[in-house]
Formats: sequence, C-alpha cells, structure tokens
Amino acid sequence: MTLRPTIRCLREDLRLPIPSARVPLDQVAHPLIAKAVEKFADPATPHERIRSIDDVVLFKVKVERWRGAVFTDDPAAEVRDWLVAAGRREDGSHDDFYAALHLQARAARQRHNAEHDKPLTTYAHSVGLLPNQDDDDRYRIEAGTRFLLRLNSVVRDLVRGSLGDGHEHASDFPGFRLGVIVRADDGNETYVAIRITGSVPERLIALILARIPGCAADAWFPEYALPERSLLPAEQAWSNLMDPKAAAELLGGQE
Repeated sequence: MTLRPTIRCLREDLRLPIPSARVPLDQVAHPLIAKAVEKFADPATPHERIRSIDDVVLFKVKVERWRGAVFTDDPAAEVRDWLVAAGRREDGSHDDFYAALHLQARAARQRHNAEHDKPLTTYAHSVGLLPNQDDDDRYRIEAGTRFLLRLNSVVRDLVRGSLGDGHEHASDFPGFRLGVIVRADDGNETYVAIRITGSVPERLIALILARIPGCAADAWFPEYALPERSLLPAEQAWSNLMDPKAAAELLGGQE
C-alpha cells in the first residue's frame, strides 16, 4: 500500500482542499506527496529519523523547499506509511521545519502534563499528528468508490459482451464471481440473468442488480437454473427482462 497524507496534513500543512473520493489522497498533486510516495515505495529503503521526536518514530522527507515527516505504521496495517506533517524551509535556514515540529511537540507535551495526573516521560508528544478515524474513514470511502466505479464498468462490459454473442460473460471480484447472460428472442423480449458465485450481502446484490441497464428494479426474480444448466451449490441467480431499446443502445456502445 502506497504512502498517504493524513487529512490534517493535507488541509492544514499543505493547505490543499480535500478532493472527491474518486481521487486517492496519495495521488493529490503536490511535490512533497510525490516525493514521499517515491521514497517510501520500498520498505527496505533506509530513511533518516527525526531525532528530536522521541515519542513516536518519524522520518524526514525533503524536496525543493518542502519538508515533511513520515510515520510508518505496523506492516500489517492497510496503509503502512503516512505523511503526517509538512512545511516549507525558509530562505537561509536548513532545518527550521524540523525545529518548529520539535517545539510544537514539546508544547503539546506540556499541555498534556498540565491536564493529566500522570506526566509523560518523553520529551515530545506528537500523537496528535498520527492518522486517526477520519483517515481510516476516508480510506474506506475511497475503496468503496473504486469498487463501485469498477462495478459500473464491468457490469456494462459483461452485458454488452453477452448481448453480442448470447453466452455468459463473467468477471472476478474480491470474494465473488459475477456472471451475466443476455439473450434476445424473436418476440422482441430480451432476457437477462445475473449469476453470483460466492457469499455476498444482500445490499451488494441490490447494487449489482441496480446497475443492469433497462431492467425494472422491482421485476427481478430468483432463478434456480441458468438457460443451459442448473445452479451449483455456491451460486445464486436472478432474472429480468431488459428494455430492448436499452439493449440496442448498449450494444451500440451508447451510454
């Protein structure tokens, strides 16, 4: 998993707007993000630690006048590396960003000790920079958006392919396989069957069926056999009639 900036870093340090979920945060256009993604692509690459931060391990990343701090999470985490702080080097200074980061962490430690009975034993308190629930939520929203965009594209491709030759077309998704059979008869009816192999929640089934063009949402019925065979134990299927006009438009490549 590639490096990502935290939402706080993106908004407050880099002063960039949060893009739509169609844009992964690691792909936001900024020289520091690009450099950090490049530098931390290989986990075996050595990095320079920010020694003035002693409560968590942060690493330096530099490009042009930009300076940043990268936190490396547990290798088992969905996102391993995070750009958690950023700033610009002023003219005539080499390490002002890291000095300022240290002062901020010391001030945070003083505030924490003033508000808690048990004082921190570290010189710095930088936990507030680390990724939080907002970052986890954003990552999952992006993943869901990517899945829906792929589902939209794959479903249309499968329907179009089956319309063209009358055979089942299928594609694999994480945890399940989706198959589509579309057949038009001389009576001007177009039959469509959706086959899912694997265990999926009902809400996902509804999402899939809703993406079949030209089919009434309340006209889907469960099937116990496909046109050429019975269902296997791990399979489930639904059928509907497709609007011939929608089928013709899709076969013609129209959206």
